[in-house]
Amino acid sequence: MARKATRRNFLQAATGAAALAAAPAAPAARRGAPTLGEANIYTSLGIRPLINGIGTVTVLGGSIMPPEVVRAMDEASKYFVHLPELQKKAGARIAELLGVPAAMVTAGAASAITVGTAACVVSGDRAKLHRLPDTSDMKNEIIQQKTHRSGYEAQMLVVGTKIVWVETREELDKAINERTAMMFFLNKADPDGQIKRSEWIQVARQHGIPTYNDAAADVPPPSNLSAYVKEGFDLVGFSGGKGLLGPQCSGLLLGRQDLIEAAMPAISPHDGIGRGMKVGKEEIMGVLAALERYLKVDQAAEQRVLEDRAAHIMQAMKKARGVTAEREVPEIANHVPHVRLTWDEAKLGVTAKQVVRQLLEGDPPIGISQQGEGNLMVSVWMMQRDEHRIVAARLREVLRKA
Repeated sequence: MARKATRRNFLQAATGAAALAAAPAAPAARRGAPTLGEANIYTSLGIRPLINGIGTVTVLGGSIMPPEVVRAMDEASKYFVHLPELQKKAGARIAELLGVPAAMVTAGAASAITVGTAACVVSGDRAKLHRLPDTSDMKNEIIQQKTHRSGYEAQMLVVGTKIVWVETREELDKAINERTAMMFFLNKADPDGQIKRSEWIQVARQHGIPTYNDAAADVPPPSNLSAYVKEGFDLVGFSGGKGLLGPQCSGLLLGRQDLIEAAMPAISPHDGIGRGMKVGKEEIMGVLAALERYLKVDQAAEQRVLEDRAAHIMQAMKKARGVTAEREVPEIANHVPHVRLTWDEAKLGVTAKQVVRQLLEGDPPIGISQQGEGNLMVSVWMMQRDEHRIVAARLREVLRKA
């Protein structure tokens, strides 16, 4: 039975990648990109590059940067600049591009959570910032819905906070007190929680509490980059190395100007809680170039490429008896076409785990996500050129043999 694509399902999609070595991915419509056989930089170390049928997951390197991004990083690497000044100027440019009050570049979406939390805890007080994670006389409670558990709670706890878990509106009202520093929202879990985005924002505003929305993988569409701030979230975090195709170790923190200004001293090169979160001049200019490119890309053309790839795989699966192939688009994050394959493992005589292993052990290796018994998800997003044809042929071969 096919399982509906949800935010929680997609969080589990990377499980099929756990056994994979680091390998390059590819943006949707690149032409002239190197082939796997030319990946000497990896093969010289004994690493087998693979076809990425999982998506923009960190364990595979996120995405492949387009030439514009690589050029920007290369040029940025040739000069010295004052990093705090670069953060301010680049952040101002990003805010201008997106039409949001303020922005900064972080060392990934997880880094954005930490420095955003620090900003909410210290409220611009530099003396308090230097004391973190000692929050003994500060607001240090974060309210979060149980259904919004993300696995990234450590990024808030490292600041010296504790998380107060709620499920209902009544529990939320009781949880709010003078120690509440922030209300955290996992955007892709919106369908799962009892308290939706608009009500979460409304309650927080009534009590003067900053809100954080983790929207790490929530582009496309491009409009999401500004929509959540305009809805009323005080801080919103995005990954720079997923849909934007920027540097993997980059992210964006967007929102209220006073909170962004409080977050900037919380990250390297400043001392303190975010010193280990170095975002270099190359990453800052790289993610800016990625954003500028992304806002100009023909999104409809990109989607057509992905739809064609998904359609090819589904057509190929018609020759594998007993296998159902369906097109799925996750509701919020990773909002692009995928192909879900389902079958009765007992009847077909092969498990989803065995199919994943056979694809990984083949030549070239192929990574796809196992999402249950007789349940696989294939992402065509990061495939290069005609790699979807190779994936379709190998899947058909493995499943027809069964």
